[in-house]
Amino acid sequence: MPGIKLTLSGRADPALSERFAKNLTELTCAVLEKDPRRNTVTIDYVPHDQWFIAGTSLAALDRNSFRLEVTITEGTNTRDQKIAYQRQAFALLAELIGNVHPHSNVHVIDCSAVGYGYGGITQESHCQHRNEGGAVDAWSLCIPPLVPSRRH
Repeated sequence: MPGIKLTLSGRADPALSERFAKNLTELTCAVLEKDPRRNTVTIDYVPHDQWFIAGTSLAALDRNSFRLEVTITEGTNTRDQKIAYQRQAFALLAELIGNVHPHSNVHVIDCSAVGYGYGGITQESHCQHRNEGGAVDAWSLCIPPLVPSRRH
C-alpha cells in the first residue's frame, strides 16, 4: 500500500488532479508492483510565489515544480525498482506539468512494517493476521518479507 503525496506548483485544478492520481497510481503499481486497491493519493497545490528554490520563487524563475513522496513498506521493493520509479515518475510529471525546474523531486520513503499501516493496524500486523479459516489475510500480501514463503 503506497501512500502517494504530490505537491504541485500552481492553482488547484480538479480535472488535472484526477489525471495525476490516475497516472501515478498506474505507474506506482506497474513499477513498484503494488495493488491499486490499496493506493492512496493526495494532491496539494502551492502558488508559484510561495514555492522557493535556492531562495528564489518559482514565479520569479518562471518555472513549475513538483514534489512527489511515495511511502512504501521497507523491504518490499528492490533498489532497481526504486531507481526505475524515480526516473519514470520524474519523466511522467515533467511531461504532464511542463517547464519544470530540474530540482523538482521524487522521494521513495521506506517505512518499517511496524511504523506504517492503515485502518489502525500496522503492516506487520496485517501480514501476521489470519482470518477464521486460517488463511492469510489478503491485505498481508503487500509485505512479503515477513512471510518467507511468499515473494511479491
